[in-house]
Amino acid sequence: MKKLIKTIKDICNIPDLRTRILITFLFVLIYRFGSFIVLPGIDPAALTKLSEQTSSGLMALLDMFSGGAFSNASIFALGIMPYISASIVIQLLTIAVPSFQKKQNEGESGRKKIQQYTRYLTVFILLLQGPSYLVNLAMQMKAAGAALPAGMWFRISSTIILCAGSMFVMWLGERITDKGVGNGISFIILVGIIARFPGAVTQEFASCVSNQGGGGLIKFLIEIIALFVVAAAAVLLVQGIRKVPVHYAKRVENGKTSPVGVRNYIPLKVNAAGVMPIIFAQAIMFIPLAVMPWVLTDTNDSNFVINMLRNTNGFWYNLSFAVLIILFTYLYTAITINPTRMAEEMKRNNGFIPNVKPGTPTAEYIDDIMSKITLPGSIFLAIIAILPAIISLFGVSNQFSHFFGGTSLLIIVGVVLDTLQQVESHLLMHHYDGLMESGHIRGRSGMSAY
Repeated sequence: MKKLIKTIKDICNIPDLRTRILITFLFVLIYRFGSFIVLPGIDPAALTKLSEQTSSGLMALLDMFSGGAFSNASIFALGIMPYISASIVIQLLTIAVPSFQKKQNEGESGRKKIQQYTRYLTVFILLLQGPSYLVNLAMQMKAAGAALPAGMWFRISSTIILCAGSMFVMWLGERITDKGVGNGISFIILVGIIARFPGAVTQEFASCVSNQGGGGLIKFLIEIIALFVVAAAAVLLVQGIRKVPVHYAKRVENGKTSPVGVRNYIPLKVNAAGVMPIIFAQAIMFIPLAVMPWVLTDTNDSNFVINMLRNTNGFWYNLSFAVLIILFTYLYTAITINPTRMAEEMKRNNGFIPNVKPGTPTAEYIDDIMSKITLPGSIFLAIIAILPAIISLFGVSNQFSHFFGGTSLLIIVGVVLDTLQQVESHLLMHHYDGLMESGHIRGRSGMSAY
């Protein structure tokens, strides 16, 4: 407790860090207030069926990502997922299209250009998802005995508001990244998930106690302990590192080098992609939701895809989800880790891996190690991602089981570690003690906060 109080005092003594935390808190408040602002012309009392629709299945995850804005028919209902989907497409283009690869290698100017393309694509996706959301909203309100305001103007204006709301959320995320603490986009998703946690815990506690009496309380305590165990496993997955020894030869006269020099390590992450494969896979699974309102009728309830999306605890949904996670783990690792560039940097700085020749053999050696550690890392990531479906088999409610793994837990662990790493970096930079008495916090980048 003394360590915590001292750390809080140290944070308050650093003006820049204090300002960043206050700005982050302010932007989070704006986002949460906006998630309760209902679209003009919508009666909040008529959203009961929409709330029922988002209580289970993939719709529940979509509503969780938006922090409840989806079920509230809020101006932020489309959330940040269209931006995530656009980012996936653009990152795939940087691999497949040479012109995008060239821009990616142009440094800051190329990065800004790619970011601009991502925003344009986000707007395009929003213009497709906006009307789709309104069609689904009309169906749910009709089932509740209400109706959307008639007229084309309402649909056009509501689509514009939904697009503007989602772009504003994206802007908030970018401002948090620039002026706040942590990665803003990930932080926005984190806030949406955490907002549902108190309600899920309360509901699960009431369910356990009312159904099983005293035995239900024991069951609830076991569930909480299991949640902490899974969270600890997720931390190990996020922070797991394979160290590759590297020697840096000392330069001597006449351009020659000495074989004995400084020894260092290359920290290769067991899960170099972090939680991004889960976010990417979830975004792909959300795509059918954009077209479901146009094809969902009373006569096609036997549609395989629709039934799969309705049952997130089903076998086919989780198998598809796990396969996508494994594929995206390899894809994102290939994007973020460049063995050839690492080998060139090592050679330029007179570095070498013992018993491995510099240049191409070094790149192949690093690539081989990454392939070997990425496979178990991706499988472990997929297992944690589908863990909510396994937990639900033991009678845990769907809303609470989402926090036993999947997107929720890994995003919470990853984003919290990244944020704490940034806070610790500021503390150490101003010559204060870090957050931990021993060691340093490692975020998803795998590097200590020095």
